Amino acid sequence: MGFLTGKTVIVTGGGRAVLSDGRCGSIGYGIATAYAKEGANIVITGRNVKKLEDAKEELERLYGVKVLPVQADISAGADNEAVAASVVQQTIDAFGRIDVLINNAQASASGVTLADHTVEQFDLAMYSGLYAVFHYMKACYPYLKETKGSVINFASGAGLFGNFGQSAYAAAKEGIRGMSRVAATEWGPDGINVNVICPIAWTAQLEQFEKAYPEAFKQNVKMPPMGHYGDPELEIGRVCVQLASPDFKYLSGETLTLEGGMGLRP
Repeated sequence: MGFLTGKTVIVTGGGRAVLSDGRCGSIGYGIATAYAKEGANIVITGRNVKKLEDAKEELERLYGVKVLPVQADISAGADNEAVAASVVQQTIDAFGRIDVLINNAQASASGVTLADHTVEQFDLAMYSGLYAVFHYMKACYPYLKETKGSVINFASGAGLFGNFGQSAYAAAKEGIRGMSRVAATEWGPDGINVNVICPIAWTAQLEQFEKAYPEAFKQNVKMPPMGHYGDPELEIGRVCVQLASPDFKYLSGETLTLEGGMGLRP
């Protein structure tokens, strides 16, 4: 039994994805796997039902945990407050508590320059990223306050370094980073830990980005100093597990950069 047995984590964008060589190709699924190994109850959200069902089957079969897959999509024109509230209510109905919220889901039109970006492409990044984090954090707050829980949000080097062709994505991620710092200030007295991770991991999405936009990929995706990209489960997922530990409460409000998946740098 792991140290998170009996606790409940929500992972947005937690559907199963694989690389062309068959390895884990999704940060969300890597995180879910790391939490499953520690015995947590897991709620995974996403747009693709099959990916969610595949994740549920594999996690329950391999690790003996309970997994609740919920199709959910924060998007322009939807009643997004109701979408987030429904996910949270289903979580409470199934498990009775929320200990960790991990806002991992994000869609964007990477490789499109600012001058060529459409409003629809900008909305895609902002709603799936920034607005999703806003709605899920608000909906989860009362339950995280009860459990003295943790929030882990995802930003990106795209915003930190101004990556070419990623204006909407960078705007969403910088918004998430700023909102997370405010939440850490406001929610710290409630015992809620809030952190941001800026990871780089080799994923199916990054693999597809390289094929679709090779020039933008060369300009934006640099090999980390350690000489390899982070592993979605063993490095990114394990960091998220660490941040749910009481030993890491002092880091609340920090932005953590994973360099080559080999460590944390505030």
